[in-house]
Amino acid sequence: MTALLRIERRPDAPADDAAWPDSVPAVAHLLAHGLEVPAGVTFLVGENGAGKSTIVEAVAEALGIPPDGGSTDHVGGAERGRASDRSDLGDRLRTVWHGRAGGHRGFFLRAETMHRFVSYLEDASAPADGPPSPHQLHRLSHGESFVEMLTGSWVRAAGVVLLDEPESALSFTTSLALLDVLAQLAATERHVLCATHSPILTALPGARVLQLDDAGITPVAWEELEVVRHWRAFLDAPGRYLRHLGD
Repeated sequence: MTALLRIERRPDAPADDAAWPDSVPAVAHLLAHGLEVPAGVTFLVGENGAGKSTIVEAVAEALGIPPDGGSTDHVGGAERGRASDRSDLGDRLRTVWHGRAGGHRGFFLRAETMHRFVSYLEDASAPADGPPSPHQLHRLSHGESFVEMLTGSWVRAAGVVLLDEPESALSFTTSLALLDVLAQLAATERHVLCATHSPILTALPGARVLQLDDAGITPVAWEELEVVRHWRAFLDAPGRYLRHLGD
């Protein structure tokens, strides 16, 4: 039986549809119906403010991972306290496993705090079989080091891999390299949950794509994604968009 991870609201946890983040349709959907993350890659796609990062951060916290990134073994130098602008959603969620007794460890990598995680490793002992040393990672570009981190022992030991908008660190070529890494993670039945705006990453064969919008959380085919349609329209005729600059 293939393992299934389900994220759901704790039975005793409150919900307030009038307050953020519960007022976000995707978060309200999660609290009401839960979110299933099967083995393989699941992408969360939507406009800014749709709740992608909020949900991924909350799943990380539900797994015992700092919301700024790291793993259940390496805290990553992030404080476990909550910033004033961070929600308490993670405290109200629980993870339920079906078909797997182990594999509960997780790893969370986000582009905006990756430098902090690498710096943390400079003051800690990295595993002997891990990725290049932190000093080597700092010599790589941001995108190269991001992809390299996903080949390390932290990810190999994790049953769940969480990513928050990795494309912000990646060029086109490095995005293709990340696709290869994601395909390898899917082949080994990791549970990957990735918030993204990237039409490149969401094209991964076999991936599950969920659209976050006013309707909540809805499965969608890659070619039906708004971001795919918008990029196609722009690349086909950029002048149609550029002539409105300054309007």
